[in-house]
Amino acid sequence: MSEAQILVDAHHHVWDLDRRPQPWLDEPGHEPIRRTFGPHALRCAATRPIDGRRLTRTVVVQCLPSVPETRDLLALADSDPLVGAVVGWADLTSPAIGDVLDDLRAGTGGRHLRALRHLVQGEPDAAWLQRPEVERGLCAIRDRGLGYDVLIRSHQFRQATELARRVPGLPLVLDHAGKPPIARQDLDDWERDIRRLAAHPQVRCKVSGLVTEADHQKWTVEDIRPVWEALLDAFGPDRLMFGSDWPVCVLAGGWNRWAATVEELLTGCSAAETEAVLAGTASTFYRLDPTRRKEGPPCC
Repeated sequence: MSEAQILVDAHHHVWDLDRRPQPWLDEPGHEPIRRTFGPHALRCAATRPIDGRRLTRTVVVQCLPSVPETRDLLALADSDPLVGAVVGWADLTSPAIGDVLDDLRAGTGGRHLRALRHLVQGEPDAAWLQRPEVERGLCAIRDRGLGYDVLIRSHQFRQATELARRVPGLPLVLDHAGKPPIARQDLDDWERDIRRLAAHPQVRCKVSGLVTEADHQKWTVEDIRPVWEALLDAFGPDRLMFGSDWPVCVLAGGWNRWAATVEELLTGCSAAETEAVLAGTASTFYRLDPTRRKEGPPCC
């Protein structure tokens, strides 16, 4: 497969409810995804190409604040060639964070650990990312050549922008475009904050998770377009990456509908710009191996 045919899904999840419960799935509205999902299920779901490209490589992202879950994800990446990188979790506040990261990287699949993430969106402290113990942990990530996925809600942008300013050597990627309030159709504050964050050149952004911020049943491409246009203007295509947020996106249409939406949004972009969004940005940020074979279990 040539580089021009690669499609990278920079954000998806897996979970086995028999092995590791996901308490957040007990919340109302999550019934359609309250079951086990693995990479084989993603292969079966992701059947629609984008710009003629079929799914080639993925980045699997943690759900739980759990080092054992991260070990599971790394082992999965070691065994399934579809998974090219892992965004894991470790306690950023722990004085032993460096040792934990070193241990994860030395274990099974440790070479696939590319970034860490914490569920900052659930932290009530408006300056959680600026806590001294958290900044120490973030510096430990930076010093090991890893990146950090920023998961915030739209009212938490100040933390992310301060992080980019205070730890400029840490590669950052904003998950789900900071969860813009699409359903409310009130994007002015979000767009202002996006531009402030994008002013820091080490920040990338995932075009992911947008459909679940819209009306799950009624959203259209035109609901998503203002967000896409703001992201494209603020970051440029070389700092944007496609992600599905599968299987969470099942709540609002699924992988194939989101793929069709992204293809429509890319209309008018050049071949080089499309390549960046669909493969290049994610491949560079997560250091994906373009030679690793993608074959795995046959689809259903």
